[in-house]
Amino acid sequence: MTLDLKNITKNFGDKEVLKGISFLAKSGEAFGLLGRNGAGKTTTIRILMDVFPADEGEILLDDAPVNYKDIRIGYLPEERGLYPKKKIIDQLVYFANLHGMKTKEAVKAIDYWLDRLGMTEYKTKRLDTLSKGNQQKIQLITALAHDPQILILDEPFSGLDPVNAMLLKDVVKEEISKGKIVLFSSHQMNYIEEFCNKIAILNEGKIVLEGNLHDIKHNYTRDKLIVSSEHAKSILLDLGSCCSAMENGDLLIQLDSPKDKQNMMQRLTSKYNIDKIKVFEPSLNDIFVEYTSDGEKGENLQ
Repeated sequence: MTLDLKNITKNFGDKEVLKGISFLAKSGEAFGLLGRNGAGKTTTIRILMDVFPADEGEILLDDAPVNYKDIRIGYLPEERGLYPKKKIIDQLVYFANLHGMKTKEAVKAIDYWLDRLGMTEYKTKRLDTLSKGNQQKIQLITALAHDPQILILDEPFSGLDPVNAMLLKDVVKEEISKGKIVLFSSHQMNYIEEFCNKIAILNEGKIVLEGNLHDIKHNYTRDKLIVSSEHAKSILLDLGSCCSAMENGDLLIQLDSPKDKQNMMQRLTSKYNIDKIKVFEPSLNDIFVEYTSDGEKGENLQ
């Protein structure tokens, strides 16, 4: 499947929230939709889910307008939308019914996911008796029980401890491997880097960067080296102002030109015991800050 948003615009009164949003997401891949608060991510997601229409533009699934009666969409919102005083099984069945599942098949699917997420013992408990992380897992089941073709995850790792985060990562990887379209929205860039082949960064209602994450990183000028060595102090003295220490103890070396990297590598490895040496590539966090900061694009990574 391909999910294609083309030139989506949306105004609320005099405020122009989306200014021609376009991107393409494919099945079997995770797509990262990123942006600062107020950039337009939530509005884009709501239009995608047919909560309200776009003013202009179209959403295509396999080159045809989306038929929301036939397509199954699973949504994990950033803000929890379950009922704290209700039994977990009752409301999970209720939400599955809303997605068109009959009660018998809903219970079967819910039992599977309760077991998969280690939540079976809470089946008849009230939601407000659970920890924040376990409530997040119950919310996730509402997005998964009806076997969606498109899965939208908004800050999915919020409130999860490292063990449960690892469990959720496994579940997400399984959903991707099933050929589903998985759309991520998160400020936790490490998870986006781990899962997403492609990203789109929104800023003030416009997409300011979109494409394959590996290619985006590789296209930055490759004129810096990262070096890890027990002789870091000696290297700093040797190279002078072109070398600086990073917070983690590694060294960042600024080259005069990308063509100098092999000579510098040979110089260092012949003289010092080097544990690691590689070309510096910006993290997704670096790229995000560069494209969404108030200053001019590019000044943060130069």
